[in-house]
Amino acid sequence: MAVRGALPDRYLTPEDLVVMFCLPSVETVYQWRRKRTGPPGFRVGRHLRFDPAKVHAWIESLSEEVA
Repeated sequence: MAVRGALPDRYLTPEDLVVMFCLPSVETVYQWRRKRTGPPGFRVGRHLRFDPAKVHAWIESLSEEVA
């Protein structure tokens, strides 16, 4: 899984994850959330956001599973 560039200093949107991971659609991010397989997110009102540090930790955990 390749991440394009460094993570920004702001909370990420589902659309940000689509671009970062070259996903087919934002629905993939929501499926990850429903299945609890993706990075942990949180709601701000009705908007879903992701902490860049937790996204990075999630990426690292995937690397550890492969090793």
